[in-house]
Amino acid sequence: MYNRFLTNNDYNSIITEEALSQLIRGKEERFAQAEEAAEESLLEYLTDNYEIEKCLAVGKNLRVHNKQVTYPAGAHFIFDNKIYVTIRPINGYKAPINTPYWELYTELPDEDIVKPYSQLLDYVPGDIVKYGTIYYQCLTYNGWSYGDIRVPGINGWTKIEVEGWEPNMEYKQWAVKKYGDKFYALLTTEDINLTVNPNDSDNWGLIGEYTPDYEYEFSNHEYVVYKGEVFYPAMNVNADKVEIAFNIKEDDPRNANIKKHMLRLALYELHKLISPNNISSARITDYETSITWLRDASRLKINPHIPRRLDEEHKPETEYAIATFARDYDPNNNPWQV
Repeated sequence: MYNRFLTNNDYNSIITEEALSQLIRGKEERFAQAEEAAEESLLEYLTDNYEIEKCLAVGKNLRVHNKQVTYPAGAHFIFDNKIYVTIRPINGYKAPINTPYWELYTELPDEDIVKPYSQLLDYVPGDIVKYGTIYYQCLTYNGWSYGDIRVPGINGWTKIEVEGWEPNMEYKQWAVKKYGDKFYALLTTEDINLTVNPNDSDNWGLIGEYTPDYEYEFSNHEYVVYKGEVFYPAMNVNADKVEIAFNIKEDDPRNANIKKHMLRLALYELHKLISPNNISSARITDYETSITWLRDASRLKINPHIPRRLDEEHKPETEYAIATFARDYDPNNNPWQV
């Protein structure tokens, strides 16, 4: 799947929301198609001399805020179709673990096969990652695309072993028992009838299924059922709320020039997808202006404010020779100076 550099909100700077809606006609995939074509134009002109791939990666690596992800201060994400940076860490929720996802990798691994762990990537059994200074091997599929992000070495829940309920047995408060295919916790022992099963007794409470939308207390009797097993929190397992001016603020890390010209090119490509023979003169002018900018940047005639590629000596690379009559960078030492 193509990761987009632009957001839908970017287009509103040069086209109204109503006109944009009429342009895509409910087909969101057209954004990706147009932006991919615009990106190819940027790469075609700028790859030789500029770090265009790295600049594009800044935008393409942005993701919509995910409540599973823990964001450190300084991380960027998309929220309500705008780009924000975290000014305080934001904790993600931690689901119970009913099967091992990672194990310590005690051998010295080949660094060529080791991946630095990232919550934005996907992992399959056998993958070896480095998290902090520790190596882990993946045992179970997990990651962003699976909708199941599991950070190595972190387990926020404690599993308890549960036996079936039996009549005429005395249980302590908060005891957990299974009756039928459901789990119950003993809420109170006051006036309890030991012959009445948990389903029909007011002394017992049905334990609910785990859901990330509920805010759980940090308590050893805050029980949940997850895939047929019972857990309670061993730490704060809730996702922090995103609050503007408290833990996030608007901030766009993308290169302004790349954003401007990619937007013009993508909008032109959107028009081509709908009606290639009926494109407004304004869109054609913007397209031609951006192509001229790309051409001049590729020939080093202008400064596009994009980091240059550096060679082994950390000097700007140039893929072709540039002729010059200058013998010295000091203009007073050149022969045509009068």
